Amino acid sequence: MSLRLRLIVTLGSAFVLLWSLAAAWMLFDVRNQLMLSLDQRLAASARMVAGLLEQLPQAELNEGGVTRLRTEQLGVENGLACQVSSLRGEVIARSHSAPDAVLGAQQAGFHDQLIEGTAWRSFTFVQDGMRITTADRLDERDTLKRSVLLAAAVPVLFALLGSLIVLWFGVSNGLAPLRWIRTALAERSADSIEPLQIERLPAELAPLVETQNQLFQRIARTIERERRLTDDAAHELRSPLTAIKTHLQVASMTSGDQSRQALLQAELGADRMHRTLEQLLMLARVEGRVSFDDGLRCTAADVAKTALADVDQHQGAPVDLMATSGISHRFIGVPPTLAIAALRNLLENARRHTRVGTNVELTLSPQGADKVCFSVRDYGAGISAEKLDLVTERFWRNSKGDGSGLGLSIVKAIAERCDCEMRFVSLGDGFQVDFVVGLQPDHHAG
Repeated sequence: MSLRLRLIVTLGSAFVLLWSLAAAWMLFDVRNQLMLSLDQRLAASARMVAGLLEQLPQAELNEGGVTRLRTEQLGVENGLACQVSSLRGEVIARSHSAPDAVLGAQQAGFHDQLIEGTAWRSFTFVQDGMRITTADRLDERDTLKRSVLLAAAVPVLFALLGSLIVLWFGVSNGLAPLRWIRTALAERSADSIEPLQIERLPAELAPLVETQNQLFQRIARTIERERRLTDDAAHELRSPLTAIKTHLQVASMTSGDQSRQALLQAELGADRMHRTLEQLLMLARVEGRVSFDDGLRCTAADVAKTALADVDQHQGAPVDLMATSGISHRFIGVPPTLAIAALRNLLENARRHTRVGTNVELTLSPQGADKVCFSVRDYGAGISAEKLDLVTERFWRNSKGDGSGLGLSIVKAIAERCDCEMRFVSLGDGFQVDFVVGLQPDHHAG
């Protein structure tokens, strides 16, 4: 069901229900008021006839015992029957509209009676030894009641139909901005990432378009990042591939030590390309939000020991592990795979840039009650302050070497993904990177 139809059905049903209840209440009240007015007319006519009879001279009875007066003499409105009788039941006067049979007048007040197959509503008033009875036919009352109720119901029906029509056009007009947004999106090309420009949007839909435009901006940044990654990867992989091909050609054309040296260089180039591809794959997985939560948990000391074991498998400067007092034994709040990968990249980067004969320092220190800091310090040439913003750029290198230029980019991506903090400290005799991670709550506390 469309949104427009859903709104119209919901609001229309509410309109019909409310109008029906209001109309039923009104018609019921009109009916009661009409019946009350007709009864009041009977009572008023009886009292008026009583007042006129006091002013008329004493009428003489005819042979039939009944004196028939004209309606004008009794002062009774047309359509009403009137009968004047004595307390003994003798009819003294009767209007022309009265039935031939005697109206029942034994009890004062209002009564419903059936005379000659016709239902009557009567009112009897007793005064000065006479009973004045006025009556009207109930079928005439019903006809009048239907006419009045019909006259009252028709405007209500037309008002309800008009409300539903106005509701239809109002909802359609109110949903027009959604149609504009849909049309704007449908007319865009598949690769368009330009923001939507729609004027005269209501305040409720402006955040929707703003959120959509923010999504387009994120998509644009992602596309640009992937394009740049593809271009940089193609450029970075072209050099080792060319070198491998050249060394293999040299090996095929030579023999002895020269051929073995060419094959060794080709193998080193393949290793470098393999490491670069692994780094690219890790970066893509981290930025692509692939899940790394395997259910394992470890402490900061476990992360440090595992990362040290990984880097010790390759030649390089030694790493000194130092832990300050107060290191928590609580589990870190980062998936172990990502924490180990980040620390391993920091250590490999430091070993690559520290001077020969110096050691890399890895320090674990608490940061408040809920965080721990991994500090990796080398004793290399350092990085100038103006280049600090470039260290996390992909494939950026501060010096010539066999690194891929992706290590710190991966650490930055992990920090952004896991809400960690990454700080760079440029020292006079080296460079230091602080990687701060959060700790999981201590469920055994208290």
